[in-house]
Amino acid sequence: MPSFKIDLSTAVVFVATAPEPKMANKKTGERAVDRDTGAGLSTVGLLLSDEGEGNLYQVTIPETGYPEGLAPGMPVRVVGLKARDWENEFNGQKRHGISFRAVAITSAA
Repeated sequence: MPSFKIDLSTAVVFVATAPEPKMANKKTGERAVDRDTGAGLSTVGLLLSDEGEGNLYQVTIPETGYPEGLAPGMPVRVVGLKARDWENEFNGQKRHGISFRAVAITSAA
């Protein structure tokens, strides 16, 4: 599926929730990994504020793409943020949504 670049050039971005390991299988504890690099993936909550509107996004990022100590309230810059739509069927239920992925997150302080 195609992905779409998100322009954050005019946005202010803050960490809403600290990075947590992304699981490929919660039952077995298997961690999700980047297909290209093999790096473990994490999920971080980001608050994006732009043009008078604020939104919370859960963003997947490689564990090598963010500094230690990211904490709620910290201003950050997001590198290479993309959105991708997805759809799957589980137990007869169709689900769909938009996933967000970034290359890196750096401190804006």
